[in-house]
Amino acid sequence: MSDDEKRIGVFICHCGSNIAGFVDVPAVTEYVKTLPDVVFATRNLYTCADDGLTSIKESIKEHRLNRVVVAACTPRTHAPLFQGTCQEAGLNKYLFTFVNIRDQCSWVHMKEKEKATEKAKDLLRMGVARARLLQPQEEARVGVTPAAVVIGGGVAGMSAALSIADQGFPVRLVEKDSELGGFVRQLNSVYQDRKDAAEMLKPLIDRVKGNPNIELLLNSEVTSADGFVGNYDIVIETKGQERKDKVGVIVLATGTKEYIPTGLYGYGKSPNIVTLTEFEGLVKARKLPKMSSIAFIQCVGARGQDKSYCSRICCNVSLKNAMNLAENYKNMLGLEETGAVTEAPAAQMEAPAEGGERRRGRRGRRGGAEGSEEEGGAAAPKLEIVIFNRDIMAYGIEHELTYNKAREKRVRLVRYTPKNLPQVSIEDGKLVIDYWHETLQMQRKMNPDMIVLATPLTSQADAKDISMMLKVPVGQDGFFLEANVKLRPVDFATDGIYVCGTCKGPADITEAVMQGIAAASRASIPLARGFVQPEALSAFVDSDVCSGCGTCIEVCPFSAIRKNESGKAEVTIAACKGCGNCGATCPENAIFMNCYSDEQLLAEAKAALQEAKG
Repeated sequence: MSDDEKRIGVFICHCGSNIAGFVDVPAVTEYVKTLPDVVFATRNLYTCADDGLTSIKESIKEHRLNRVVVAACTPRTHAPLFQGTCQEAGLNKYLFTFVNIRDQCSWVHMKEKEKATEKAKDLLRMGVARARLLQPQEEARVGVTPAAVVIGGGVAGMSAALSIADQGFPVRLVEKDSELGGFVRQLNSVYQDRKDAAEMLKPLIDRVKGNPNIELLLNSEVTSADGFVGNYDIVIETKGQERKDKVGVIVLATGTKEYIPTGLYGYGKSPNIVTLTEFEGLVKARKLPKMSSIAFIQCVGARGQDKSYCSRICCNVSLKNAMNLAENYKNMLGLEETGAVTEAPAAQMEAPAEGGERRRGRRGRRGGAEGSEEEGGAAAPKLEIVIFNRDIMAYGIEHELTYNKAREKRVRLVRYTPKNLPQVSIEDGKLVIDYWHETLQMQRKMNPDMIVLATPLTSQADAKDISMMLKVPVGQDGFFLEANVKLRPVDFATDGIYVCGTCKGPADITEAVMQGIAAASRASIPLARGFVQPEALSAFVDSDVCSGCGTCIEVCPFSAIRKNESGKAEVTIAACKGCGNCGATCPENAIFMNCYSDEQLLAEAKAALQEAKG
């Protein structure tokens, strides 16, 4: 077979009914066989399944294919799979083309099967025209500095730093506060076992401080970062001085902060209206007041009130605190130390709850929530606990069990809707919650001694500044945006920078730790290999044509282009993502794209204008 002889194989996927339900796949397959240079065409129920991948490898060898076209779902998720399959069969992976006939055809023409079939033919004709002009590419190797910087000293950042350091790589752990622990330091206890938060943090902090591969930089910030995967030049401001450093990878774990509900539910008008985190602080400092009733209000400022998203963990934190109160209210007041337990006034104990509804009789005492007799004959304080909620997001088995236990402890859960939000006011110095009872279909009132507002976690104030410094995206909710929520959940689109913990969205401690370890695992790959091998989908500059105007440098979103000693543009292959901005704006037409040359794109465009025959 000569180098000029093109032998193209086409594999068309039914994708179950996703494609075959709206496109006549057999007809498309027969049409493709008539296209120039196509020597083999077939269809599979699922091309990405083992039998489909085996079919590609066997067909490459049997039919001596030197170009492969797969028509299936989306290259965003499946292109690497098919490229790897081609490589296993001995074919350069850049001699592969993906044609998306699901997202771009069947899914958008579900009611037009004939037209969808014709469009699928058009798309495949274009794909084959491009495949005919593909050239094999070689991927360059770039050395890696075997060191990492972790920005943020919360549980996620510490977990990531320890994981990388335990593999023998030096880590700079940069924390802007004077101590480690992040948001968890503000908590009284953690769920599920409700252990003391400080006790939970101590072993982790001790491990970090005792690890010889971790350089701990407190009261410090990364103020500048330049470079690309494997070779980042960073500047750390520490103790009023700047130090320059060089690292191979960056892990971002800057954490979160609590939303302050200004103007919502009377916050700021009474010291007994607090947020969840402030409540945890009161319990931690043993400053919780004596009370006969307490109300938690969920989704304060979230899910459309101010922030659009659900903060995920608020319901579980409220349930945790409600369980603490139901089981341990006496100890939370510090009364166990003095034994001075005073029973609440009889009028309060027998008063109708919620403005007229009497509390259930003492015959149904479950879990002691109605106040069992303590040793020595003294009664524990009786406490009514109500959680006002739109719905309880107790995700996972353990959280669901906690939810059930809370109900057993007679923690009352009262539903409300966005149209009928609870109204908080202060009358004669007392707190009042006026709400619509969805079950009873009537308006009711409650006079709690304390109101706890469950507010969402939000992004840090400096998130946008860090985003601009590292050139990583921030989502519409203000949190850092990963490359792909399913396929690359701890990677950024920019290679060499990883994200974990609550800076990418609300998460509990267990999830933050898991994300930290996952980010460390991803970051350790280039460190362990000692080199990176970026894809050959990059730009290259014809220095004989380049005028050195710098337009390409201004439009490159990845800072992958710089001027060399001759004043001409030069592409850093490891940083380039092949977006094409530079090639599209170059006034001299001096920049070209590997695998997406002008010749290939024009061939596709011409093929699109042809009419399908047969």
